[in-house]
Amino acid sequence: NNNRLTWKGVGMIIGITIFGVKIYFYALLISTGALLGAVVSSKEAKRRGLEKDIIWDVLPWLLIAGIIGARLWHVITPDSTLLVNGQNPYFIRPIEILNIRNGGLGIPGGVMAGVLALWIYCRKKKVNFSILLDVIAPGLALAQAIGRWGNYFNQEVYGLPSNLPFPFSIRIDEAHRLPGFEHIERYHPTFLYESVWNLLNMCLLLWISRRFEGKLKNGDVFIIYLIIYPVGRFFLEFIRIVNSPIAGINSNQTLMAVIALVSAITLVLRHLPKNKAQSQKQAAN
Repeated sequence: NNNRLTWKGVGMIIGITIFGVKIYFYALLISTGALLGAVVSSKEAKRRGLEKDIIWDVLPWLLIAGIIGARLWHVITPDSTLLVNGQNPYFIRPIEILNIRNGGLGIPGGVMAGVLALWIYCRKKKVNFSILLDVIAPGLALAQAIGRWGNYFNQEVYGLPSNLPFPFSIRIDEAHRLPGFEHIERYHPTFLYESVWNLLNMCLLLWISRRFEGKLKNGDVFIIYLIIYPVGRFFLEFIRIVNSPIAGINSNQTLMAVIALVSAITLVLRHLPKNKAQSQKQAAN
């Protein structure tokens, strides 16, 4: 298991070398996703009447915070195959925390850190935080959809063995197969399922933001994102071959369930009819 911290697989090309520097497809796809997501969000910002360059101004904040948060989440919740005698490998070899080139990013941590960075940015620039969250949500979903393909090139985060035809099964090189699965070639491409789910999420968010524009409150689009994405991720955890256990509990699946439930309740409460006293008070103000 220790080898998995520094081991890169064999068989599939996972990057390119430029002037002696190895650039992994995983990093290229994350960067591409971030840029295309920013394009989508910048168009949403323009539609909402925000400054045309605000997304490009906030993008470095989100990228830096997102990468740090995603790495910390992975360090805190490594998948079960990385554990060394049941212990977190990063607590045994802390220097590996900085070895981000070998992969290991957790989307929940990236999103949470990104939201915190966005809040700080909005406070500093005197921008409406809720509106900017709504603007960024569709672009975030697109960035996730594209970034997930990095798992394909790394041959990681795949699902349980699958006898279904392509594209519901993919071949995993023997070097990337987990202990106990050495002789099984084909597995569920959970990265593909999640990528498609995120694309649908983006499309739905863009449609909702236009179809119900007069009924939505600031922040609603992002709350809907916090319902749709976690629901998909929750069910995908059932077919992922490994999980990230904390005290024997699948931490990612549990977190997704909590976020989806809390977000759904929040959305409903935000749109419940206000009682007469509250309405009269608002009218008087």
